[in-house]
Amino acid sequence: MTAEPGLPDTLRDLPAWTPEPVELADLELILAGVYRPLTGFLGSFDTAMVIAGGRLADGTPWPVPVTLSAPKELTEHDRIVLQDPEGVPLAVLTVEERWQDPTTGDQRLAGPLEALRSPAHGPFHSMRRRPDEMEPADGPVLAVATRDFLHRRQLGQIRQVAERLGARVLLMPLLGGRHDESLVRALLAVRRELPGDARIVPVPLPERADDERDVVLRAHVAAAYGATHLLAEREVEDVPIPIAVPEPWAYDADVEVWRPVARIEPDHVQAELGPDRLGELLDAGEPVPDWFTPPAVAAELAVARPPKRSRGITIFFTGLSGSGKSTVARGLSDALIERGGRTVTLLDGDVVRRMLSAGLTFSRPDRDLNIRRIGFVASEITRHGGVAICAPIAPYAATRAEVRGMVEAHGDFVLVHVATPLEECERRDRKGLYAKARAGLIPEFTGISDPYEIPDDADLTIDTSRLPLEEAVARVLDLLTEGNWIRPA
Repeated sequence: MTAEPGLPDTLRDLPAWTPEPVELADLELILAGVYRPLTGFLGSFDTAMVIAGGRLADGTPWPVPVTLSAPKELTEHDRIVLQDPEGVPLAVLTVEERWQDPTTGDQRLAGPLEALRSPAHGPFHSMRRRPDEMEPADGPVLAVATRDFLHRRQLGQIRQVAERLGARVLLMPLLGGRHDESLVRALLAVRRELPGDARIVPVPLPERADDERDVVLRAHVAAAYGATHLLAEREVEDVPIPIAVPEPWAYDADVEVWRPVARIEPDHVQAELGPDRLGELLDAGEPVPDWFTPPAVAAELAVARPPKRSRGITIFFTGLSGSGKSTVARGLSDALIERGGRTVTLLDGDVVRRMLSAGLTFSRPDRDLNIRRIGFVASEITRHGGVAICAPIAPYAATRAEVRGMVEAHGDFVLVHVATPLEECERRDRKGLYAKARAGLIPEFTGISDPYEIPDDADLTIDTSRLPLEEAVARVLDLLTEGNWIRPA
C-alpha cells in the first residue's frame, strides 16, 4: 500500500503502514515529546538494554521497550509512512535497523520519526495536550496518572497529599482500556472535589505487563507534562520525579467519613468494597453504595459495566466443517429470540462468506481475514448491547484470540467448541467437501490437509454426535443462564 496522494511528492510513493494500537499510542507520545528523550522506535540493542536494566544503551534511564512491528515485506524499504486506522498519515519512519524479536519472532523496524501531522484518532482527543501546550505551573504539581476510577478513599488521599505539598492536581486518565470514555467522564465529575483548579489531560498510555516499570513510565510521562510529583501506592527506583505515597485511609463507620486509618478506632474501620464485590453489584444491576463512591462515579461504573442481562455478548462457535456448529447456533438464535429481551444477530460462517467476505480464498491469510471480519462485526454488535452468535470454523487459536480481544474490549465473549469427531463430520459431508479434499481437489482443507487447533480456552465443549440438537442448544442456554446473561426459562 502506498501513502495518500495529498502528501508531498517526495513521500507520495512511500509504502504506508498502520501500527498496532499500542504502537500507535507510543507513536503519538513520541511525536508529542511525551516520551523524551526518545525520537523514534528502539533498535535491538537499546531494547535489550531496557529489558535487562531499565536503561538505554547510552545509560539514559528508560523503563519499557518502545518498538514497532511490521510485515516482512516492509523491511525492504528505507522510509515508511505510518498512518492511523483511517489511513491518515502521521509520520515518516526512516529505517535504521531491521531486526527480529528473539522472543516473539516478529519483524521490527527502528529509526527516527518525522512528524507529518498531529494524531486525531481516539476518544476525548480535543482534551489532549502536548507538553509544550501546557501552561507552566507556578508551584508544585501532583500528577494522578490512573486507569482506574477514583472513589471516595482515593479522592481523600489526593486532597491530603496535594494540601501537604501545596500542589495543584493534574489528573491524567490513561487511555487504552475497555472503559476509556466512562473513566474520563467520571474524572470530570469528581474534579470539583479536589483542591484548586484540577486539570485533566487524557494520555494514550497502554498498560505494560511489569507493574513497577509501568509506574516508572507514568512518572516519565507526568514529568514531561510538568508534574513535580506522582501519586503512587509505593516507592519505586529510577524515577524522574519523586513518588508521593499517601498514608492508608479507611471508612470510619462511627462518624461515617473516610479518613486516615491512624485516626480511626480499630473497631470502627469498615471493610472497603473490594473489586470482586463491586463487580458483583454491577453485574447484578444493584446500586453501588454512596459511602464508597460519589453518585456520578457510580453512574459511569454502570455504563462501563452494565448488568450482565443487558450487556453485549458474543457466543462464538468453532469446530470442523459438518460438526453441527451452524445448526446449534441457529437453534440458539431461535431460542433467544423466542425468549425475548435481547437483540440477536446470527453470523453464520457460510452466510458471512457470501455477504462479507466474497472473493476471499481459503488460504490461511484469507481465512484469518474472514474471521477478523466476523470478529469486527461481532464486536460492534456487542458494543451496542446486542447478542452476536458466530459459527465459523475458525481453526487457528491465534485468530480466535484476536476475536476474543476485539469483543472483550466492549463486552463479554463465550467460546463454544463443537468437538464432533472428524469421522462423523466426514460421514455427514452433505456438501461433498471432505470427499473433494481427500481427492486433492480442495487444498488446505481443515481437518484433512490443514490443521484444526483444538481450543484450550473453550467455555463449553459439546459433541453433536452424542447429543441431539435440543440438548446441545440446552447446554449453551444453561451456560448463559448460569452466567446471568439471560434469565431462566
